[in-house]
Formats: sequence, structure tokens, C-alpha cells
Amino acid sequence: MPSVSTGVLYLIGVLIVSTRWGLWLGLITSVASAAAFNWFHIPPTGRFTVADAQNWVALAVYFAAAVVTSTLAGQARERALEADERRSEADLAADLARLVLGGTESELAEAGRRIGTAIGTDDVQLAMDWVDGDERRIALPLVEEGERVGTLLVPREISDRRREQLESRVAPALTALMAAARRRALLEEQLVETRALRRSDVLKTALLRAVSHDLRSPITAIRTAGAGIGSQTVSQEDREEMASVIATETERLARLVDDLLDLSRLEAGTADPRRQWSSIEEVVDAAGHGLSGLDVQLDPDLPLVQVDSAQLERAIGNLLQNAVRYSDGQPVSVRAQVSGKRLLLRISDHGPGIPKDELERIFEPFYQVNGGSHRGSGLGLAIARGFVEANGGRLRAQSLPGQGSTFVIELPI
Repeated sequence: MPSVSTGVLYLIGVLIVSTRWGLWLGLITSVASAAAFNWFHIPPTGRFTVADAQNWVALAVYFAAAVVTSTLAGQARERALEADERRSEADLAADLARLVLGGTESELAEAGRRIGTAIGTDDVQLAMDWVDGDERRIALPLVEEGERVGTLLVPREISDRRREQLESRVAPALTALMAAARRRALLEEQLVETRALRRSDVLKTALLRAVSHDLRSPITAIRTAGAGIGSQTVSQEDREEMASVIATETERLARLVDDLLDLSRLEAGTADPRRQWSSIEEVVDAAGHGLSGLDVQLDPDLPLVQVDSAQLERAIGNLLQNAVRYSDGQPVSVRAQVSGKRLLLRISDHGPGIPKDELERIFEPFYQVNGGSHRGSGLGLAIARGFVEANGGRLRAQSLPGQGSTFVIELPI
């Protein structure tokens, strides 16, 4: 085999070392390969001399191969490393988009930890406001269109390369996300305010309707009966009937005023419960006082619940009155039992039922089911839910049209 052909074996070794470990080790390998090739294969063998000038070309090939191969391999490694960094940055950006747009403190803290993991530190903090740096951390401002939308705090001992990576690659995307989170929070605030204003307008309209009708009706009846009692032509029997009308309408008027006051406190968030350990049996008994047609069967040994007994009594009383009104003389079932860590109180009637799409709307103030034959102020269910929720419970309705309705109160034990 010609000596030059044999040198291909050494060239393979040079290529492998240059590709794997870089230029300098490749050059050392090329020198060692050239020396071995010269010593063992180029005549005269056993000496570091070259008899044939063309064999110098073979020696030069080792050096050229080492330089070219290691250079190309280094560039390939740099591109691969950069691609890995870009991929990691893309994954980080996706995680940050999910966390930053959430906007909560825990999600921002998690976003800071993700950034810290990406740059090899655990002391990175992300804030949505202006935060100054300190002796431990540098404050990198996140600015969009001249407005500071957040601050990224990183350790002072961070390397220049990592800081440049943060400022040139991570910070721009993070700034856009923080700005989007701010705009989203602002839009949500405006939406909540708009809904509150719209709800306020609805309540004002309904209140005017209640004042114009529900308040005027008993006042008119009281005024008429009061004027009739003083007439000399009215019999004693008629006077007694008018007195009964005055008492009934006065009670109706007082109840409506109480409902309006309770609703206003609930809407304003000032109906703070005075909680104490209470017996559900006593609360149900007080709420149903004076009502007929109640079938009350409560499980024995029910635990006490920590509630405002007056508020809960008012809520249960509204539900019982509503059930009796719609039961057409049939018994109203009242049941209570423990389920897990909740006490469940069910009030069931045998009325016409409630359409499925109105099971939530019936708890809105002044709302009444279309086609109902019983007309009231439409405040009882709204007040009942408000008082139940104020005491940490939940009130929901279950119904099938034509098969009655069940109102379920869940209270924490």
C-alpha cells in the first residue's frame, strides 16, 4: 500500500479529534499524526526526514484538515448551542405568557423562578410596579412607550453574558406581556365597573317600580280604610274590616321596607353577620312560626352551625313563605341532613316548578317568573341567597316544570 494511502487512517483520527474536541487538540493530534506518519511510513522510515518532497503535501493536509474541520465543527456547535438557547427562550416565553397574563402574585413569583432557572439563579423577582434595586439585586426596568410597566430584579453577581441575554432577548418579550397584563387588568376593571353601573341602573329602575306600585298600593289601602273608619255612616262590622285592612297593609308595607333595607345592605356589602353557634332546629322552628302546611323532618343529632341566626332565620323564612305561596295548599317538605363537611337543608314545594333557564334568574332582585299567578316584590329569594352567602353558605334551586321546586341551603359545619 502506498504510504500516502496509509496516511488516510491518520487523517480520520485528526478529523474525529478536531470535530469532537476543537481546534487546539486537533492541531496537537495533527502534529502527532504527522510525526507518526513520517516516522513509520515515509521513507526513510525510523527518522524524522522526508526524502520525497510530495510527502510534504500529505503532512500539510493534516494541518489543513485539523484547522478546517475544527472550525466548521465549532461553528456547528455554536449554531446548535444558539438553537438550544432559542428553543429554551421560546419555551420560557410560552410559560411567561401563561403566568404573567394571570397577573396574580403567586403567578408572578413563579414567573420569576422560571426566569431564574433559565439563567442559573434562584434570586429573580418580577414585579408589576416600580421597584428600586438594592445591594443584592439590580433593577431592570420594563418600559413600553415611555411607561414603566414592570421591574425585573436579578442578582448583582450575574454574568455580563446572562445580563445581555436578559436585556436583549427576555426583557422585550416580558415587557410586551406585562403591558398586555396591565391592559387586561384595566379592561377587567372597566368591565366590572360597567356591570356595576348597569346593575345599579336596573336596581334603580326596579326600585322606582316598587315605590310606584308595591309601596303605593298598601299606602292607598291604608289611606282609604283610615278615611272610612272616621265616617259616621260606616257600621261597626265595616270598621272592624277596615281596621284589619290597615293592620294587614301596614305589615305588608313594613315587610317591603325591611326587604328594601336588607337588599341595600347586601348590595353595599355591609350586612356583616354576627356569627355564633346555632341549632338549625331552632332556626327552622323560628322561621316557620305562624306558617301552616309545613312537614318538618330533620335528622337527629344535627351539629351546630356557626352563623348569624337572625340572618339565617330571615333567609329560611323567605324560602318557606315562597314555598307555601306556590304549593296550593299542599304540604311543604323541610328536610336537613349532614353530607360530608356540609349541612344540607332542603325546602320542597309541590308548585308548578321553575323553567331550567330561570333557576338562577329567580335570585335576581325584583325578578319574577313569567306567568306566575302570585305577585310579590321579587326580593325574597335575592335576600335569602344574600344572607346565606354572607354566612359562608350556598343557596341553589332545583326544579322540574310541573313537579315542584326544591331550594337547597348548604352550610359549612
